[in-house]
Amino acid sequence: MPNDLLIVRHSPLPLETVCRQLTESAVRHQFGVLATHNLREKIEGKGLPFGRECRVIEVCNPRQAQLVLREAISIATALPCRIAVYEEDGRTILATIKPTMLLTMFDSPSAAPVALEVEATMIQIMEEAGRAG
Repeated sequence: MPNDLLIVRHSPLPLETVCRQLTESAVRHQFGVLATHNLREKIEGKGLPFGRECRVIEVCNPRQAQLVLREAISIATALPCRIAVYEEDGRTILATIKPTMLLTMFDSPSAAPVALEVEATMIQIMEEAGRAG
């Protein structure tokens, strides 16, 4: 089912490969990788069954973050950008909330061009991460 709030890409590659390639792609596009959260490990570490692989990778471009934060410091509540990588029906899925949609929560129209730029780059990063060879 399509979702206008999300960017979703599919990959035939294993989750671990996609996560590694995502990190490499982010760096090539001047995005830092701030953290990688292994949700299966965190949930199961609390004694709850989960059984599915799911990573959340936090990425940020400092220049772009500075630009939007100058416009409205409250945008910090939506930073950094997060890309979820999980397995579903034998495929690896990459998904993120569209930065342009997140920006609609803030009264900051002058930050819209930055959100468009970030969104385009996030799509490139996700597509590169899911591509074989």
